[in-house]
Amino acid sequence: MPETDRPVHATHPSAGSTVSAGPVVALPGLERIIREIIGLPDIQEDPLAMAQEQFENDLVVIGAGPGGYVAAIRAAQLGAKVTVVEKEYLGGCCLNWGCIPSKAMIASVDTLNHVKHAGDFGVTLSGEIGIDFQKMSDRRDKIVKTLRGGVGTLFKKNKIGHVEGFAKFVDRNTIEVTKDGETKRLTAKNTLLAMGSTIIVPPIPGLQGGREDGIWTSDDAVTAPFLPKRILIIGGGVIGVEFGFVFNGLGAETTVVEMMPRVIPMMDEDLGTELGKQLTRQGVKLMTGSAVEKLSKGKGGWTVTVKTGGESKDIEVDVVLVAVGRRAFTDTMNLEGIGVKLHRSGVEVNDFMQTSVPNVYAIGDVTGRIQLAHVASYEGTVAAENVVHGNRRQADYRAVPNCIYTVPEVASVGLTEGQAKEQGHDVMIGKFMFRPLGKAMAAGEQEGWVKVVAEKKYGEVLGVHVIGAHATDLIAQAVVAIKLEATIDVLADTIHAHPTMTEAFLEAWEDTHGMAIHKA
Repeated sequence: MPETDRPVHATHPSAGSTVSAGPVVALPGLERIIREIIGLPDIQEDPLAMAQEQFENDLVVIGAGPGGYVAAIRAAQLGAKVTVVEKEYLGGCCLNWGCIPSKAMIASVDTLNHVKHAGDFGVTLSGEIGIDFQKMSDRRDKIVKTLRGGVGTLFKKNKIGHVEGFAKFVDRNTIEVTKDGETKRLTAKNTLLAMGSTIIVPPIPGLQGGREDGIWTSDDAVTAPFLPKRILIIGGGVIGVEFGFVFNGLGAETTVVEMMPRVIPMMDEDLGTELGKQLTRQGVKLMTGSAVEKLSKGKGGWTVTVKTGGESKDIEVDVVLVAVGRRAFTDTMNLEGIGVKLHRSGVEVNDFMQTSVPNVYAIGDVTGRIQLAHVASYEGTVAAENVVHGNRRQADYRAVPNCIYTVPEVASVGLTEGQAKEQGHDVMIGKFMFRPLGKAMAAGEQEGWVKVVAEKKYGEVLGVHVIGAHATDLIAQAVVAIKLEATIDVLADTIHAHPTMTEAFLEAWEDTHGMAIHKA
């Protein structure tokens, strides 16, 4: 909504009371008269926005991941004095151990696969084709280091302070930062919690040990010291299937164990079914509807007992990778001591990203809402603007893209078919394969499809689900469509370039009415 239409008061979901954005600001005469005529309230000023003399900072951001560093830069752009506290590396988990290094590894495997099939394109190669694991690792590390340095450069450009160490609240305006036994105090008018999340390790008997013992987390996998010959991955969600693709592609005998009936169970059922088929075809052993019962360590590695139905099976592997998810990191910070309310999954916030303590905001994984880097960045800009300008901007989660970087890629936005039906929508489905597209044939990327979920009465798009090459880029069209509440008729009336992969969207829009031109 336009900024002038954004509400300036909000009822906090946990406190049950109105959170005021502050005293009324004197506006220029003409603007004030116009607002009175159309019935809008005067813009409210946040009394917490700018620091008083006794505070060193307008805002202290705890955590320099994709949420924290983005929020810090936006607040600095708006004139606030900002300091960021980070316990380790700028960029947080996403840049250093998650999104970026894993995608670099995926790119290496994808390139290897392309080279192996070069002959299909009339390209001749000589010599042995394979992976130099050390060079691949060095490239990954260089990318991470370059991006980490880029965040530091942006901090300097925007005059943002940076303090290394673990943060803990003394009171609502005072934070102690400890590193190597030394403590530094910071004072701030406002604080933003952006500590992210930490890895969940399930209570499975025998699942003890660390990287040196062959029990890896995703953090260990992206900095793997060697390529295991046999690996079992516990969890078939986003992390599990991405690493399943990587290690299988690098030549490891790879098994993925998932408790639900299909992989990526949080996404549309058709996506999980199709990705399962593709990974199986590539050589990944998928054990869905299964659970790891116990582990035991032997001289030759690990024996993992997996139960499927009523039967148990022992699997011998060199490495066990734990990929069952992450939880909000709120440990040892004294949040409840200063009045910040927590729920089962993290820190409670309202749609202004404000906690139960008015001058403390929270974003990203630590809120337990949506654990995605791009959501954290979005929430960071929302929170920063609300800190500086008062609570004018509410977070909008109607159009959040979800992306998985296996090959083929998977992406979705909005409601799944099942969710749409559960919510009572009379749905219509459109679906189109990439296979007949000229661009897909030319590029040798014909696997996958686009699926559209829409409601019948007005034709509003409710959800879009894609599996195929470049799906994580292509989904942007659908994200905008849902954000703008677009209808099938409008989208089908939009010219799509030829030859492109996006033509599958046009055909899928049309297929909701049974009018796809190229569907056999």
